[in-house]
Amino acid sequence: MAGILAWFWNERFWLPHNVTWADLKNTEEATFPQAEDLYLAFPVAFCIFMVRLIFERFIAKPCAIALNIQASGPQIAQPNAILEKVFTAITKHPDEKRLEGLSKQLDWDVRSIQRWFRQRRNQEKPSTLTRFCESMWRFSFYLYVFIYGVRFLKQTPWLWNTRHCWYNYPYQPLTADLHYYYILELSFYWSLMVSQFTDIKRKDFGIMFLHHLASIFLLSFSYVNNMARVGTLVLCLHDSADALLEAAKMANYAKFQKMCDLLFVMFAMVFITTRLGIFPLWVLNTTLFESWEIVGPYPSWWVFNLLLLLVQGLNCFWSYLIVKIAWKAVSKGKAGKWNPLHVSKDDRSDIESSSEDEDSEPPGKKPHTSTTTNGTSGTNGYLLTGPCSMDD
Repeated sequence: MAGILAWFWNERFWLPHNVTWADLKNTEEATFPQAEDLYLAFPVAFCIFMVRLIFERFIAKPCAIALNIQASGPQIAQPNAILEKVFTAITKHPDEKRLEGLSKQLDWDVRSIQRWFRQRRNQEKPSTLTRFCESMWRFSFYLYVFIYGVRFLKQTPWLWNTRHCWYNYPYQPLTADLHYYYILELSFYWSLMVSQFTDIKRKDFGIMFLHHLASIFLLSFSYVNNMARVGTLVLCLHDSADALLEAAKMANYAKFQKMCDLLFVMFAMVFITTRLGIFPLWVLNTTLFESWEIVGPYPSWWVFNLLLLLVQGLNCFWSYLIVKIAWKAVSKGKAGKWNPLHVSKDDRSDIESSSEDEDSEPPGKKPHTSTTTNGTSGTNGYLLTGPCSMDD
């Protein structure tokens, strides 16, 4: 084990030339980041998770109720052993051939069977109140940590001149504010890593898991080799748009559509500007070029920049999705008012409106006039006219 640890903490990998771990030991004059500080993130992550539970129950839930957000979930599908067996054992999205077979077997029309499968899928989804509480917690944390980051960075020289991220590197002392900022962010991402498996399951689960993993690794990595100064720039820049997205979700759940649209537009503008403009031109410029000029490359420097490029790749992916939603909203809404959340049924991750269920007749015998003569009946080709959930 000693040999493995010695190999892992090889100074030639982690530190610039002629720098050793002994040079970065804490002294009475200065404190430097220590790898064992990262253990503090685990109890803090647990505390954050407990604070979240208390916040959602005693603050977010009363707010949701005050906004008339119902705690009831989607409409429950009527019990049917045959359809339940198909749903659990075969498919949750039956094709046209299977729908025709079930229609003959049950003597139901195809549209009613489609509605049953839609209701059955939706009843596994959490209620709007649960979604609102989750979004309100994230909004509150993102807003707090962003405001803290801005107030902290305003007092630092490297916000105004990024070359200060590398002057006298790695002999840059760790301040109490910087330590708190880093451990808080790292703890939050650890709590997200765990709660992602219990929270609302979204279409981008895999991408978000990769994002949380990359964020934890990047935070831990930059802390150990004392790249924390530039790390604070990355954190604050990426926190800038998150609160707006959660606020737009909250407005959507509360049915404040105009506010939701405005917040979504603001989110899209801030997200694309910061992550496709400021991040590569400001942060990547200093990590790739200014650091090369002042410090010079070494093995962990390459890893750090590769991680940042991975984050930028994820930023490009999410920007593409945002632009795609906006483009579809514009193209679909030419005849009426623009709503950035109006997207086609086929483009959503099975977050389906209940308005059609409420207006449709309950399952029963086949009518004499078929309602499935074209491919746009039922759920296919359906354009949502109400607000689409942004959870996916």
